[in-house]
Parts: sequence; structure tokens; C-alpha cells
Amino acid sequence: METRTGEQLQVNYKKVPSVQEMAKNKLVTIPSRYVREDQDRSNVASSNNKEVPVIDMQRLINDSMNLELNKLHFAAKEWGFFQLINHGVNSSLVGKIKNEIKELFNLPLEEKKKFEQSSGELDGFGQHFVVSDEQKLDWADLFYLKTAPPYLRMPIFSKLPLSLRETIEEYSEEVKELSIKLLKMLGKALGIDEEEVKSLFEEGMQSMRMNYYPPCPQSEKVMGLTPHSDATGLTILLQVNEIQGLQIKKDGIWISILPLPRAFIVNVGDVFEIFSNGIYKSIEHRSVVSSEKERISIATFHNSRLDGELGPANSLIDAHNPPKFKKIDATEFYKGYLTRELVGKSYVDTMRIN
Repeated sequence: METRTGEQLQVNYKKVPSVQEMAKNKLVTIPSRYVREDQDRSNVASSNNKEVPVIDMQRLINDSMNLELNKLHFAAKEWGFFQLINHGVNSSLVGKIKNEIKELFNLPLEEKKKFEQSSGELDGFGQHFVVSDEQKLDWADLFYLKTAPPYLRMPIFSKLPLSLRETIEEYSEEVKELSIKLLKMLGKALGIDEEEVKSLFEEGMQSMRMNYYPPCPQSEKVMGLTPHSDATGLTILLQVNEIQGLQIKKDGIWISILPLPRAFIVNVGDVFEIFSNGIYKSIEHRSVVSSEKERISIATFHNSRLDGELGPANSLIDAHNPPKFKKIDATEFYKGYLTRELVGKSYVDTMRIN
């Protein structure tokens, strides 16, 4: 069963050129496939006007009065995003993974080719969601790995330099523990039975996406990452450098997130929106790029178990609160998400009961 589940997540994306290599050529005009005239950049609020909530993990753990839990509930319900401070992930480990990922992207192209995505695979250097030769492309390169459970790891994982592999294993384990704690807290805030949360998420699939956004001479014309919501339970984002680029959509306005030092940026994904029966929302977000500096980030996705069933938590459903989403096999859900072009929140909308 394990092998079968892993195989079912195979995809067939179109190969695209490395944007990092393209940017080294000091272009003046960018290729037309990267020009995004469909994106509105005028409707952006400065981060001074609106700021995502900040949650203190240590307060959340030692929260006898539920004050921080109420803040978490507000953040997930009203924003779908929050910054997490005092998260407990080892700071020297965080520094280490930042350095290792910088070095990974700085490898010569010939070295990177050893870690390219193979046909039908998600893992490696390349791009996701490119399903046609006509669609517009993101101004970014990515490196993607499935990290847990170990049976989902592809052969590429064992080919990584030893130091990088060990750092990723250690980091992914600490972030997994943090994700489970947060998912349980979100469940507690909603009144979901803890066993239901554990059953769906404790053995869930974890994957990591390292993003590299090179500077762009026409940065106002491109998208680093197209507007989308994440098909996850929870996403934990680490900024590798201090360049701003993440924007979230709230009340029809794009808001830039200014990352706090030593914080993670956390967001609710489509899977938890379904699990919460729509009380918590996965929020559309995008990445913009700088004209002068590269931006690097590491997104760790914590998903449900692949052999489970997705649907609203049983503890939330009664005669007064009917289910707002259909039930679906988890592997089928992820397969559906991964084989489409990335467009806003369009995929989770297909799960709604009208």
C-alpha cells in the first residue's frame, strides 16, 4: 500500500528553464512567458496599515487562561496567517539550514542537474504546476523534497550532500513536532476531539519547498509565485534572507508581510479549511520579487495522511452545523491539486457542497 500511495502522486509537468541562470545573463527585457499582465499590483496595502497577528508558542503551551489560544483562534479565523515567535525550533539549526539552502542554490548548473526533477516526479530542481506550453511562468526556481514519512522519500534524497541531508532531516523532524502541536491547538480552539486531529495528521505527509526568487530587471511585470492557497493542513515558512516578498489577500486587498526576526510565518491550508468545516480559511497568497536582490524561503508543508479521508471533523457536524465540504480520499485530493495549473483558491472550491 505504501508504494502504491507514493506512486499515485506522480505528475507530468513541462520542463522550464532555470530562472536563476537566466537572471545571471543581466537581461534588460524578460521573455514574454514571465510577463503577468493579469496581476493587479495597484491594490496593495503597506504593512504599516495591517499586520498579521503574532502568536507566542511558549505562551500558547503554558496558557492556563486560554488567552493565547483565543488569539490563535482569531488569527486562523480572521487572517488564515500568523507569525509565530518563541517557536522552540533550535536557532543554530535554523541558521544551519539557511546556510545549506543558500549553498544548494549557489551550486553550478552542472551540479544542480544531478538533482533535477525526473519525468513524472515532484522532487528535485524544477518547477511545479506547469501543465501547458502556453501558461505563464513564475520568476523563481524551486527545489522540492518529500521528507516524511521516510517511505515517501525519493532516491534523490539519498543523493544529497551528507551535511545537507542531515540538516534537512533534523530540521524537518523539529518542524513536524511543531506542526503537530499547532494542529492540536487549532483543533482545541475549535472543540475538535484531539484523537481526530491525531488520526488525520500525526502520520501525515511532510514536504519541503525551497524557493529561489532572483532579482528581475522588470520586477513590476512578473510574479515570483502565482496567487494560490496551499493544499495542506499547515504551512510553516522560514525566510532565509530578509527580503520582503510574501503578500496575502485580505478583504480584497494585498497585504505585504514584513517577517519578524527569528519568527516563522504560518498559514492554514485547504485541508484544514475542509477539516474545520470552513471556520478557518486558507488564504490566497503570492510572492513578488525585487529588482535588486534575491529572495530565498523554505516552506514546510504538513499534510494529512495519504491513506486517510478528508472531510469536515465529525466533532463539528450536527443538525445545526451540516458539512460544507464533500468527503474525499486524501490521495485523490492531492493528485487533483497537483495536476492542475495553480489558480487562486479554485481547487478547494470544487470540494464545497452547494
